[in-house]
Amino acid sequence: MSDAEKGSVGVGLIGLGTIGTGVVKVLKQNADVIQQRLGFPLELVRVSDLDLETDRGVDLDGVTFDADSEALINDPDVDIVVELIGGFDVARRLILQSFEARKHVVTANKALLALHGAEIFGKAAQQGVDIAFEASVGGGIPILRSVREGLAANHIEALYGILNGTTNYVLTEMEATGEAFDVVLKRAQQLGYAEADPAVDVDGIDAAHKLTLLAGMSFGAQLTHKEVPTEGIRGLLPVDFEAAREMGYRIKLLGIAKLHRDGGRQRLEARVHPTLIPRSSLLANVDGVMNAVVVIGDAVGETLFYGPGAGEMPTASAVVADLMEIAREIRRGTAGRVAPLSYLPEVLERKPLVPLGELFGRFYLRFTALDRSGVLGHLTGVLGENEIGIESILQKGQGEAAQSESDGATGSVPVCVLTHPTREAAVRSALERIDELPDVTAPTRLLRIEERF
Repeated sequence: MSDAEKGSVGVGLIGLGTIGTGVVKVLKQNADVIQQRLGFPLELVRVSDLDLETDRGVDLDGVTFDADSEALINDPDVDIVVELIGGFDVARRLILQSFEARKHVVTANKALLALHGAEIFGKAAQQGVDIAFEASVGGGIPILRSVREGLAANHIEALYGILNGTTNYVLTEMEATGEAFDVVLKRAQQLGYAEADPAVDVDGIDAAHKLTLLAGMSFGAQLTHKEVPTEGIRGLLPVDFEAAREMGYRIKLLGIAKLHRDGGRQRLEARVHPTLIPRSSLLANVDGVMNAVVVIGDAVGETLFYGPGAGEMPTASAVVADLMEIAREIRRGTAGRVAPLSYLPEVLERKPLVPLGELFGRFYLRFTALDRSGVLGHLTGVLGENEIGIESILQKGQGEAAQSESDGATGSVPVCVLTHPTREAAVRSALERIDELPDVTAPTRLLRIEERF
């Protein structure tokens, strides 16, 4: 007899790392309020982890604790399996095995869902069980539930998100201190805000995982993160932040998704990259390790969701909220009440992606060129030949330019240009010529600008 039949709903937890430990804490510390809101206990009955020796500082009295995750899945007292080991192959296998055993699943594994979501969601529907993954995007921010249910009556027009706390901290500190990327990244690692290998964060991959799930849920799109054009924050220099400030902008790593409706044809725009946004906007003032997402719906207008995007307790809060929602559905017999991506599986479809070259807007360009007479004229001449208008130009001195060994040859200076609105394809065409000029000593850095906030 399952715990659900006995009065409680049983939880099995696979992975007792940082987030798993937080889940145990929330379940134990907040057991009273959880039961008051559910009307029945949510009981942790079994935990599985390969490391059985480390003291996590949590009370597991009365809980079966071993390394046998398959036994946990097949335990009749476990109604919901929580997968918190991360990674791909093992996590995918355990989730699919849970479905075969007719167990509901809660996970925070954004990377797995961004790559194998279609398979996993389809299998859950086939077996008549739920999969919940609120903690995979935004940590403690209830952004997925809000899009899936709270905004379900809307045509979502666009979303813009600061989706990674590590990169937001680095960008905030680079702007505030004028320090180089490597210096700030090292400090972030010392503070525990960045991993020893920070590539997934600083190269934008983590944000792309999250954007994939948000875009799928917002627009009914089948998408993998590998299809999302992604640029990270490496290569940004202090001069970029100085120029952005003088131009009235701040630099944020944004995940952006929009649905283009051209008659009966729909195309999806999805991208992750450093972006200049107006200093007066709400997103521009999200600093440090915090996350925020702006969602624009045709009925509701512009909404903002803000909060901690990672960390033990904020993420555990989202995991336990998912557990509570599934527990309610178990008791009511309403599993599958809302599809994982909000849209019914049969209407989810692959939508053509808008090529970056079609993007229309203003661009920030940082040229690195020798400080000689006539060089600026050559640069602006090529832009003009490609019908790219210039709104403003900032030229910094050599002392200000010496910020990175990759800045270019000795005697080079940065020239920062803000263009008038134009197509990205035209800008790329011009840059191919400009970067071949003999006086240009390093590849030009292009940053896109988003004005609507």
